Amino acid sequence: MWVAILLLTATVLGAGGLVGVVPAARTAQWLKPMLAFSGAYLFALTITHLLPEALTLLPDQPHQVGYWVLAGFFGQLLLELLSQGIEHGHVHVHPGGPSAQERGRLPGLLLLALIVHSLLEGSILVKNGGSGEVGRNFYAIVLGVALHHIPAAVALATLLRLRLGTFSRVWPWLLLFALASPAGLVFSNYVVLTQLLGSGIYAALLGFVAGNFLHVSTTILFETSPEHRLNWPKLGATLAGLLLALGVGNA
Repeated sequence: MWVAILLLTATVLGAGGLVGVVPAARTAQWLKPMLAFSGAYLFALTITHLLPEALTLLPDQPHQVGYWVLAGFFGQLLLELLSQGIEHGHVHVHPGGPSAQERGRLPGLLLLALIVHSLLEGSILVKNGGSGEVGRNFYAIVLGVALHHIPAAVALATLLRLRLGTFSRVWPWLLLFALASPAGLVFSNYVVLTQLLGSGIYAALLGFVAGNFLHVSTTILFETSPEHRLNWPKLGATLAGLLLALGVGNA
C-alpha cells in the first residue's frame, strides 16, 4: 500500500518539478507521446478491469452501473469547465501571458476541480479486502492513475508558474494535488472499506470513475491526432500503452 502512495505522490512531484528545470519546448516534445501512452493505458484498463468489476458487483442490476458511467462521463465534462482540461495536459493562457487580473492569483476553482477528480481516482484503489479485477490488479490501476497524472502535473505546474511568478510558490499547491489521490486511497482502504464493499456504493463509485476515465482517455486519444494523419511516434506510444495495460492485466 505504501508503494502505491509513494508512487502516486512522487509521480506528480517529479513531473511537476521538471517544469522548473526543463525548457518548455523540450517538455512539449515528449508530452504528446506521453499523453497518447497514458490515454491508451487508461482506456484499456477501464474497459478490461473497472467496468467488468463494477458489473460483477451488481449482477442483478447491471443497468445501474451504466447510469453511473454516464454520470461520470458527463460529470467530468462539467468538471472540466472549472479545471480547463488540466487533466489531459491542457494549459490555457493568453498569448502574452496571464492577464493583469490573473497575475499573482491562484486559480482556486481550477485547483479544486483537479483535486476532486484526483480524490475520486484514489478512492477506487481498494486492495485490503478487495476482490475481483480491481483487487487483483491493484498496482496496474495505480500505475494507470500515476501515468495519467504526469501530463496533468506538468500542465498544472506550468500554469501556476505563469500565474504565481516563481516556482517556489508552485510547490505547496503541487504537493496538495500530489496528496489528493493518496488521500482517497487511504480513506477507502482504512476508513470506509467495510461500508464500501458491503453495499452498492463501491460499484457506483467504480462506474462513476470509469465514466471519468472514459472521458479523459478518449479526449486524450482524439486530441493527439487532430489532423487525422498517421503519426508514428504517437501511434507507437498508443500501441505501447494498450499492450502494457493488457500485459499487466493478464500477468
